[in-house]
Order: sequence, then C-alpha cells, then structure tokens
Amino acid sequence: MRRVVITGIGVISPNGIGRRAFSEAIVEGRSGVGPIESFDTTGLAVKIAGEVKNFDVMPYLGEHKKNAKAMSRAVGFAVAAAALAVQDSGLETDALDPARIGVCMGTGITPMDMAELAGPVARGMSDDGSLDLARFSKARAESMDPLWLLKHLPNMAASHISILHRAMGPNNTIVTACAAGTQAVGEAFRLIGRGDADVMLAGGCDSRLDPLMLVAYQAMSAVSRSTRPAAEVSRPFDGERDGFVLGEGAAVLIMESYQKARRRGATIYAEVTGYGSSFDAYGLTRPEPEGKGAALSMKAALREARVDPDHIDYINAHGTSTRLNDLMETIAVKRVFGHRACKIPMSSQKSMVGHLIGASGALEAAATAISLGHGVVPPTINQSVRDPVCDLDYVPNTAREMPVRTALSNSFGFGGQNASLVMARV
Repeated sequence: MRRVVITGIGVISPNGIGRRAFSEAIVEGRSGVGPIESFDTTGLAVKIAGEVKNFDVMPYLGEHKKNAKAMSRAVGFAVAAAALAVQDSGLETDALDPARIGVCMGTGITPMDMAELAGPVARGMSDDGSLDLARFSKARAESMDPLWLLKHLPNMAASHISILHRAMGPNNTIVTACAAGTQAVGEAFRLIGRGDADVMLAGGCDSRLDPLMLVAYQAMSAVSRSTRPAAEVSRPFDGERDGFVLGEGAAVLIMESYQKARRRGATIYAEVTGYGSSFDAYGLTRPEPEGKGAALSMKAALREARVDPDHIDYINAHGTSTRLNDLMETIAVKRVFGHRACKIPMSSQKSMVGHLIGASGALEAAATAISLGHGVVPPTINQSVRDPVCDLDYVPNTAREMPVRTALSNSFGFGGQNASLVMARV
C-alpha cells in the first residue's frame, strides 16, 4: 500500500467558508447555529439550524455556470468545497492525467423542494382530493425545469466535481447516513493506496434544511426542542443535551500519494494511515448501547494503521448531542482504550455547526487534519452541566494547544453504520 496524505482542504460550513475561516472558527469555539432564514418556520417546533448564510455557487463554476440549474443546494456546496480544496492544495488538475484523478463523495437524502412541488401538486388534485396523475404531469411540465430530477440524484455531487476538474478516474458515491463522509475519505484512501488513482477529491455534502425534513426529524424525536439561545442548543456530552441541531454544508479533501505530494513540494496537513468500518446489526435509529459496533470500527482503523491505542493523542468525536448516541460513543471509547480513555482529549465540532449528516464525517476529518497540522484541539462548546455517565475529557469550551501526532476521527450513523479514520502528522 502506498502512503496517502491530505494536501488540500475545502470547507463550506455554517461557521466559516474556506479552510482558514473554518479553522479559526472551531479553534475560537464560534457557533454557526442560529435562526433559520431560508424559509418561514412559522408553525414548526424547530426554528434553528446550522445554516450556511450568503452562499453563491456561481463563482466556483468557471465555464460551467449553466450547470447551476441542475444543482441542488447540497451539490452547490460540494462543488464549492472541491474548488476551494484544489486551490488550497496548489494542484493544477488540468496538467494531470485525468485517468489518475478520482472523486469519492458521501451524501444522503436530497429533499425535493416543497415550494417547487407545491404548485404542480395543487393543480394536479382532483375534486375528491386525490392526486390526478394526468393533471399533475401537465402542471409539472408547464412549471418545472426538465432537468429538475438531476437535482435529486445522490451521485450528482461527484458528477459535477468530476466534470469541473476533468477527473476521469474512480468515481464513487457513498450513501451511509452520518457515516458517509468518513467512508468516502476512507475509500479514497484505499483507492490511492492500492494504486488505482494518484489524486482523489474526497468528502461529503448535505443540506436537509427543509420544512418536511424538520418535521420528519421532529417525529423521530432526534432534534433538540430546547428554548435556549440558538448557539447554546447543540451540547454534545453535556448533561442537559436533548437532541441534535440539523446543519448543512460540505467538506472536500485533496488526497494524494505521499511520493507525488513530496515531488511537487505540497503542504501536507496529515497522513491517513487507517480506515475501519462496521455495522451495529442492532436497530435502525437506536445505537447498540454497549458500543460494540463502534468499537469494532475504531479497532479496525487502528489495526490497519498499525497504531497501538496508547499512541492516540486526540479523538474527533461523532458527538451528536443526543442522549443515547453520546453515551454509546463514550462507552465504545472505553472499550477500545480502557483505563487510558479518560486521558485522551475528545471533542465534537457538532457543538458549533450542528449535524451535517452525510457531510459531517468529511468536515470532522478536515478538522482532525487541521488539529494535526496546527497542534491545537478544538473544544466542545456548551459544556456546563456534567453528565456522570459521560465522564471523558471532552475539551470543554476552550481549545487546547498540544502536540497531536496521531488522531482518530469517528462517525456513527442511523441504521448502525460506523466508520473511523486514523491520521498522523507527517
């Protein structure tokens, strides 16, 4: 296996656009959670989110601006993050063999815009209140773009990125809920390692800030209904956590072989040394309470990296701010690290940006690489009430300057999907 390194980081997040802005925000503990502005929340129990504000995809499209009409909001985030990552890396993709450049993206549901559908559905109703398909089809044809369907296909993020950067190599889309972004980075690591590609654009994107999605998450009792100030609602591992805050955004990493990166004199943020994935085989929404599946994922990543658990300096936690998931992750870390678990700093960026679902693992991989490169561990903000069963070092409220040589990043998703990455400083 060839060594694989991260040489570019592109981020579109609620608390910062671009690597530098995102890095500064997570070190400062700055929240991007606030009142939802993109649609009217009247009548909804949940009115806050980690929303990306003032975003425009057009500057990132180059000569392909016409493709914007076939992009969902999540795809626009992905395209922008990829462009920022390429710029950050200094790569000139046009000068590379396109067959040796690949794309691997994690994502999830792309909700159909309710406002876009409302007109055709209303005009397609029959007198008895049922949907008349003939009327609906006619109304849709009159008012909706013929490329409308392309906005909602999960592979579109990888497709648009590949077109923009002439990436003709391996092209994958991972749809494994909250683990998708981490698995995309892990699969890209494997593709380069075994020689199937020299460069991969890997990451995740998601945007579910939509009335129907909020109602669905409310029905599952997954999202917080706290009446605290918006920036204080997402509180992973805190004793008063009551659910996650939905977020949106994207992160893309430029990953390449170590030899190639050294030859071109690239800045190397971190080396990916191990990847593990597993499945709980327990329940669709509830994590396996003893952390067995999550522990299997961490152990697999450590085993591939050939790293002893005693050598992990930092854990970038999944840390959703739900009662069950945070407890499970705490138990799983104790399973893997034993008596040393309480001595390893562990923090969650979801406290600042909310839960980006399919993009969350990629964003957290970016944060982990930043920690390795800059020697600082971001905090878990909103830590004020101790939970006696969540008793590890969650880096409460303030970033910690410390040498980080080897780190672990975790993602645990709905359905029981688990994924972990090990990264090292070069």
